[in-house]
Amino acid sequence: MAKSSDFRQKEVINIRNGKRLGVIVDMEFDLQAGRITAIVVPGSNRLMGFLKGEKDYVIPWDRIKKIGDDVILVDVDFNRFEN
Repeated sequence: MAKSSDFRQKEVINIRNGKRLGVIVDMEFDLQAGRITAIVVPGSNRLMGFLKGEKDYVIPWDRIKKIGDDVILVDVDFNRFEN
C-alpha cells in the first residue's frame, strides 16, 4: 500500500515531450468512491511553492500512464488540456 507522502517525492514527467513537470503538490479525491481522481503539479513559473505564476496543473488520474519507483509518467497535451 502506498502513502500520499510517497507520491509527493516522485518527479512527474510528461511522456509527450519528456518535460519534467515537478513533484506533486496536492491530490484530488473522490471521498464517496474512496479513490484519487487527480494529481496537482505546480505551474511552470512557480518556484518551490513560493512564487505564484501560472495556475497549477490538475492532471486527471486516467492521464497517469505509469508509476515507477522514482517518477510518475503522464500523457498530457497542454495545448488541449486546461485545468
